[in-house]
Amino acid sequence: MLKGLYVAYTGMIQEQKRMDNLANNLANADTTGFKKEGLSSQTFETVLVDKIRDDSEPPRTARRIGEANPGVKIGESYVDWSEGSFQVTEIPLDLAIGGKGFFTVEFTNKAGDKATFYTRDGNLQLTTDGYLVTTDGDYVLGGLNGGAPGRIKLDPTQEITIDQQGYIFQDGKAVSQIKLTDFEDYNFLEHYGENYYYPVDGATEVEATGKLFQGYLETSNVSVVSEMVEMISVSRQYEANQKVIQTYDTSLQTATQLGRLNA
Repeated sequence: MLKGLYVAYTGMIQEQKRMDNLANNLANADTTGFKKEGLSSQTFETVLVDKIRDDSEPPRTARRIGEANPGVKIGESYVDWSEGSFQVTEIPLDLAIGGKGFFTVEFTNKAGDKATFYTRDGNLQLTTDGYLVTTDGDYVLGGLNGGAPGRIKLDPTQEITIDQQGYIFQDGKAVSQIKLTDFEDYNFLEHYGENYYYPVDGATEVEATGKLFQGYLETSNVSVVSEMVEMISVSRQYEANQKVIQTYDTSLQTATQLGRLNA
């Protein structure tokens, strides 16, 4: 009888986590380049159930009741890598990637440690020193002549033109090239913060095939309507599991009262 309580409980935990995920997607519906995340569901492994403290069956072993499944749990989280629509801004340092690839960024944490992160957010800026950075202040990496990517420094007083291959022109000359990086399998990318990703063991870099579009931004691929519809569905499933628990609770109270009367 108590099995149903546990199954309903795991169902509520599952729906709560799905609701948290949907809320995060909606909160980032206006975040440039954000990729929505989802959660898969899977059942717990079926287990054999034995009657506790019952050694009446030879050779003094607990009587086997049968198989039971404790309910549902979160399987895996995943990212929807589909491209968001482009928004026209006509701002020279707003860039959108059409196709596959990421901006390469030198990320610095609060402790001052540096690491290479990747993002689709092309809302870039210039520092007072002329360095190209993200809205979080992290340096965008690039360079010319196939050398190791480094920080990109531009002349803030000169007009900036960026072509689809990422070359940056000032005063009619190519002064740098924004480095785009891609990966063979996005399953080896971990999400960090709102818009950053970093590779884990097993990630393999490949040549990015995406093109840059100056004066555009890639919007989030979150559909507010779809997420709201999904939230309603999750809420109803949560309530259904809640009613199961309430029904079991009422039944247990009735059984307890009957037991007291018979005693």
